[in-house]
Amino acid sequence: MARRRSVMSESLKYELARDLGFYDKVQREGWGGITTKDAGNMVKRAIQMAEQNIRR
Repeated sequence: MARRRSVMSESLKYELARDLGFYDKVQREGWGGITTKDAGNMVKRAIQMAEQNIRR
């Protein structure tokens, strides 16, 4: 089976997790330990950041 390519870099994921307050949970349990809500908030924040970069 082919491996899926990640859209977000690992460093961006960790930065967003820190900003959103669930970095400790990721460190303890991995990405599978975050809630669906946290994952959705992370994607929303990444989209906002991308839109801001486009507007510059």
